[in-house]
Amino acid sequence: MDDGDLILEQLAVEDPEPIDAGGLPDDRLRLIFTCCHPAIAEPAQTALALRTLCGLSTREIARAFLEPEATTAQRLVRAKKKISEARIPYVVPSHEELPDRLAAVLAAIYLVFNEGYSATEGASLVRPDLSSEAIRLARLLVQLLPDQPEALGLLALMLLHDARRDTRVAADGALVPLEEQDRSRWERTKITEGLDALDRAIAMHRRGPYQVQAAIAALHVKAGNAASTDWVQIAVLYGALYAMMPTAIVELNAATAVAMVDGPEKGLEWIDRVEARGELGDYHLLPAARADLLRRAGRGGAAATHYRRAIDLARNPAERL
Repeated sequence: MDDGDLILEQLAVEDPEPIDAGGLPDDRLRLIFTCCHPAIAEPAQTALALRTLCGLSTREIARAFLEPEATTAQRLVRAKKKISEARIPYVVPSHEELPDRLAAVLAAIYLVFNEGYSATEGASLVRPDLSSEAIRLARLLVQLLPDQPEALGLLALMLLHDARRDTRVAADGALVPLEEQDRSRWERTKITEGLDALDRAIAMHRRGPYQVQAAIAALHVKAGNAASTDWVQIAVLYGALYAMMPTAIVELNAATAVAMVDGPEKGLEWIDRVEARGELGDYHLLPAARADLLRRAGRGGAAATHYRRAIDLARNPAERL
């Protein structure tokens, strides 16, 4: 077995080790830093992290990346080969090297969380074990790097989303939209910890995308009900996020905020632009977002067509109900 295979064998579940007096974290954090070594190409870093930390199949990882399965398979093969050839050590780098690896590590942890928050495939929408593991790793990173606001921002973002976990799926397994969730059941302890982490990050005056996303999540959890959500501020924050991350998915999410401020027709114009670029052709949340805005605009027939398209594209049963 080569070194690349040895890294992939680190999946055995063990009790988490606390950070020792020398600042060395547990095995799974060492693993994620190994996956995110700069010698490995950036897309392959996150693919390898999903493979090792989540145990996802190549097909599931490909869906997370919105790319062909063969492309993902090649990434994983190249990553394993690089670990072996470059003799990449299974260690957390020195404290001086940590900030340079941080962006890749945060991205990998967030992908782990997202797979737990909304599983690519499987019988259930959520995988709490993955969400909890991602949050645990983020807490370790904050202990290692307390002066890094984006580590705090990611921790805040995940906590604020995870606080709503128990209200996101109905008794019949169907997905419950945010506006219909029972806010009295949201976990206040996680919300308090998340808001505190966000406040600490903002106080450092070094804004980044995880902090902006956490600020959006904070506005949702602070609203006493769906009607009192500060959509104007959320739309402003999405504008700031798009300036940092000009991706189709960010623009798609922003379309909902725009629709809530300026009306569904304006949001549909945004979705038209996203769809015209063709990047999200097989992404089920694109027709789902269009269908929701068509419904809000009173165009039920057109909405039904796009809901059916979203159901056809969805792979998780909860998102089809």
